[in-house]
Amino acid sequence: MDLPDARADRFVGDEGGDAMSRLSASRYWGSLVGGLLFLAVLILLSPGMGTVQVGVVDAWRVLFDGRTDSVEYSIAFGQRLPRAFTALMAGVTLALCGAVFQTLFRNPLATPYTLGIASGGSLGALIAFEAGWGGLVLGFSAVQLLAFAGALGVVGLVFGLARSSLKLGSYTLLLAGVTIGFFCSAMMMFVTYLADVTETFRIVRWMMGSLDTVGMSAAPLWLVLLPCWLVLIWQARALGQFELGEEIASSRGVHPARLQLICILVASVATAMVVSICGPIGFVGLIVPHIVRLLVGPDKRILLPASAMAGGAFLIVCDWMSWAIPRWYGTVAGRELTAARLPIGVITALIGAPLFLILLVRRIR
Repeated sequence: MDLPDARADRFVGDEGGDAMSRLSASRYWGSLVGGLLFLAVLILLSPGMGTVQVGVVDAWRVLFDGRTDSVEYSIAFGQRLPRAFTALMAGVTLALCGAVFQTLFRNPLATPYTLGIASGGSLGALIAFEAGWGGLVLGFSAVQLLAFAGALGVVGLVFGLARSSLKLGSYTLLLAGVTIGFFCSAMMMFVTYLADVTETFRIVRWMMGSLDTVGMSAAPLWLVLLPCWLVLIWQARALGQFELGEEIASSRGVHPARLQLICILVASVATAMVVSICGPIGFVGLIVPHIVRLLVGPDKRILLPASAMAGGAFLIVCDWMSWAIPRWYGTVAGRELTAARLPIGVITALIGAPLFLILLVRRIR
C-alpha cells in the first residue's frame, strides 16, 4: 500500500487523519531504523571487502588485538573503511539532492547535476590538470578546490541568468542550467584537446569518478555535508506541500520562492562538494529516488531520509563491485586481475542505466 502524500495533512484532527498520522509515523520510524541498521551492517563488512585477502573476521580481529601497526590493519582500516565512508557521504548526498531536485522541478529526470554542477566542477578540475597545479590546502588538492569553485560558479551563473524573473521559475532554471552545462562541456573538450597524453589520461580517469581518500582529511566533508543533509530533510514537509502546487503550498504557510532558494542553494553546495572530491558519479541521484518511491511511497517526510540511506548503501555496494567484477572476469578469462578496480562511475552506470530502463518500461505498461 502506498504511503499517503502531503494531502493527508488536510485530514489531521479527525479520526481518519489520526490513522494516517499513525501510519506515516510507523512507516517513517520503520524505514529509518531499518535503513540505519542496513547501513551499519555494510560499514561493518567494509573492512573485509577488497582485492587483498583480508576477510571481515581477520580485519576486526586485528583491530581488537590492537595490532594497529600491521599490514592487515592498514589495508582494512586505513584504506577500505575510509573508502566506505566516502561512498556513504557521496551516495547520501547525491540521492538526497536528486530527490529534492525532482520535487522542486517536478521532473522525474532531474538529477543533482541538472543545473550544470557536474560540468562546472569537471571544467574546474580539467583546468587544474592542464595548468599542472599541485599542492594541498587544508588537505584538499588544487584539482578538488578548482572543481568545487567551478561547480559553485556555474550555480551562481544560473541564478544570475534566472533572477530577471520575480521568482525562480523551474523552467528558467532548467534551461539556464542545461545551456551552461553544454557550454562547460564544450570548454572541457577544448581543454582536453590542448592536453598531452598523460594529462588526457588523468582527465578521463577523473571524469569516471573515484572514492580514493589518500592524503585527504574527511573532517571538512562532514562539517559541510551534515548540515546540508539536515536542512534538506527538515524541508521535507514543505516540499510535499510544494509538489501539490505553489498556490496550495502558499495557502498552507509555505513560501515557495524561499523554499526553492534554500533547497537549491543547499543541495548545490552539497553536490559541488561531492563532485570536487569524487568526480561526477552518475545515476545515483536519478535512479535511487525512483526505486525508493516505489518502496515507501511519495511522502517526502519518508522519501527523503529513505533515499539518502539507500543512496549511501547503493554506492557502498557499487564500490565492492568495482573490485569484484574484474576479479570475476579474470577468473573466467584465465587472467590475473585481482589488483584491478573499475572506476565507481562505470559501475553506477552499468547498474543504473538498466534499472532506469526497467522502471521506464514498467511505467509505460
